Amino acid sequence: MTAASTPEQRPDGTEQHWFARIRWGGNALIALYLSVLSGVVVALQYDVANPFHSTVAIELLAPYGAFWRGLHFYTSQAFFLLLLVHLAMVITENNHGYRPGAWARLCATVPLCILLLFTGYVLRGDITGASAGRIAEQIALSLPVGGRWCNDLLFAISDNGLKRVYAQHMVGLVLLGAWCAWEHLRRYRADWRNHLPLTCLLLAITLWIAAPLDAEQLGQVHVAGPWFFLGLQELLRYLPPFWAGILLPGTFVLALLLLPAERRRQRPWLVFAGCWLVLYTIATLIAWQRG
Repeated sequence: MTAASTPEQRPDGTEQHWFARIRWGGNALIALYLSVLSGVVVALQYDVANPFHSTVAIELLAPYGAFWRGLHFYTSQAFFLLLLVHLAMVITENNHGYRPGAWARLCATVPLCILLLFTGYVLRGDITGASAGRIAEQIALSLPVGGRWCNDLLFAISDNGLKRVYAQHMVGLVLLGAWCAWEHLRRYRADWRNHLPLTCLLLAITLWIAAPLDAEQLGQVHVAGPWFFLGLQELLRYLPPFWAGILLPGTFVLALLLLPAERRRQRPWLVFAGCWLVLYTIATLIAWQRG
């Protein structure tokens, strides 16, 4: 085997760090497969007209309902985190070789994945989901152009309950994400037998830790959103919804979409993305401290 084809080395002959040799993309795919499988099982028992009672019924009455709901929750979180690490490693290794349009579509899977996670929280129908849904509606409506249309497309919770959210979570966002990632996915395959440690870990977490479900408490004033939403929730204390919920997150996504393929031109974009992540992490920690 030549040096160029050795898994521990890059095509230029330099050695890869052990962290880069982990199959992050394959792990993300396995987590996605488990998320989709368990999501289908949960969806068969879900009633969009009574979201909270339906979620509780899945936990208590459906056969192995708590397991399937927990598996869907934890594998979805794992997919998102592994996707972020995979994207970071692709940028670090500078080995994607995609055309600008294909790269932009691939990076668009990150906000789409966040929307999928977010709509999943909303569909729980608990106090966390209800609060997050109200905030999301206000952010969508803050768009100066097309705000009403955007809200009607994604949420419209005040007018139609969770019907639109359910449709987007089950079909719309999934199809759009598949289209964005197709050029990447068709190049690679993942065999679960090569990712047994991850599979066993996710199953163990599912069996050991129950998926969260937050019932409303009497006199509760502050409701913390999903963990990835905390930073945005904190920014909303100081900034209008459009700035905190659309403009600032949009700058980070735009930096990823426009990231040049040439290493020498990437530095300012990566510095900006890094500073953005640091600031968002600080905002998240402040929100977490509030409880």
